[in-house]
Amino acid sequence: MLISRIPSRANPRRASSDSIRRLADIFRISGGSSDSRGPLLARPVRFRQTSENGRPPRTPPAIALLCVLAATTAVADDPPARLAERIKGIDAGTSVNIGIHVRQLAGDKQVDHNTDQPWYLASTIKVPLAVAVLQRAESGDVEVSKEIELRETDWVDGTGELLYADPGSEHTIEELIGHSLRDSDSTATDMLIRYLGEDSFNDQISEQMVSDGFGPITTILGVRYDAWSEVHADATELTNMDFIEFKTVTSSQRYDMLLDKLDIEPDEADAKSMEEGFERYYERGRNTGDLRAFADLLERLVRGRLLDESHTDAIIEHMLSISTGDERIKAGLPPKTPFAQKTGTQVSRACNVGVIHPRDPERATVVTACVSGFDDIAEAQEAFRLLGEALGQTGFAD
Repeated sequence: MLISRIPSRANPRRASSDSIRRLADIFRISGGSSDSRGPLLARPVRFRQTSENGRPPRTPPAIALLCVLAATTAVADDPPARLAERIKGIDAGTSVNIGIHVRQLAGDKQVDHNTDQPWYLASTIKVPLAVAVLQRAESGDVEVSKEIELRETDWVDGTGELLYADPGSEHTIEELIGHSLRDSDSTATDMLIRYLGEDSFNDQISEQMVSDGFGPITTILGVRYDAWSEVHADATELTNMDFIEFKTVTSSQRYDMLLDKLDIEPDEADAKSMEEGFERYYERGRNTGDLRAFADLLERLVRGRLLDESHTDAIIEHMLSISTGDERIKAGLPPKTPFAQKTGTQVSRACNVGVIHPRDPERATVVTACVSGFDDIAEAQEAFRLLGEALGQTGFAD
């Protein structure tokens, strides 16, 4: 595999220099020669236009080998090129499809892999949501100490403690931001989107964060309705409690449970599986984004261009403390490397976005990565872990 081409503890520059010296000994590049015409590579080289058989002449072996060594040295001296090679190896060596944008803010070193397509962002949309709420707090339109009442219709299947909170309980906007970012609490997320207004939230992203690159963002419950409606249009009649009930059975049983709830036969369904329904939903472009545009948002966040210092620090602190990211990029980074991150997971889709050394723009590296095409989340986690390892071994986590 390409990812093992350069050992993690080896010095590529020294390895290449040693190889050149050995080659010099073989071809007497650096010293005299018993040949009266002088060292081999010091002589003028005369090439025939064609060889005797009419084919172009072969490159002399010494020059061919030096070209290979020069190319290897160039890659060893170029961290973005080394990282790009590692990422190609990860893509080739794992079962997932992967898209990655890496940006080192000092010197603006960048690496792109499959970023010419939109990627489903899943719960990483909770980062721009937190930014949007705090921007309104700074403009005086929102008071973060304001309490919002939890409704039973706000409950959304997934992680987070608010799914188990009593209807009628009240939670401050500041608390909801923490639940949404740290614990990826989908109920808290939908309460915040409901408070801002879905259309208003989307307008705010394009007007105050990044002008282009994000598809329309919906509530998490809206994702459920949109995806299951690809199986059958009557899925719009389901309640949020129906989707919560779906999570009580295995993924392979949810499709049959849906057909039972809608009282339809398999041949009446537009999609023949839950996975097919979600793939059709992904094609609609909702909750998708350009990985470079997401990196723009994160860069502006850590540079203090979206929020004041206290609110910027609050978001970074939440992202440093998330409870869902230990098995992804962070698992491959050098120990104790600060990584402010957000994860997202959906059927056959997963993302991990964040900033390494987020409080030091001169050392900061922005990473936005998404994968698709897996059956088991462990496959996605391994790809992310390998990416973290590659970032550490190519200098992007220093």
